[in-house]
Amino acid sequence: MLMCQQATRLMSLKLDRPLRLGERLSLRLHLAMCGACRECDRQFTLLHGVGERFAPERQDGKEPQDGEETK
Repeated sequence: MLMCQQATRLMSLKLDRPLRLGERLSLRLHLAMCGACRECDRQFTLLHGVGERFAPERQDGKEPQDGEETK
């Protein structure tokens, strides 16, 4: 069983990459039992969507790398 700290790490990771099967199942089980983490997951998803919507677009279609400026 995941602790809330581990669950929030997985919530964050799932916004950047697909979770592995075991990660998905563990997170799903934790979220089924933890209302605070369900709310956290909802907020992470909302913030990620807003961030993507307002992120500067690059002409080459690639995302900026860390430390790289957009023009």
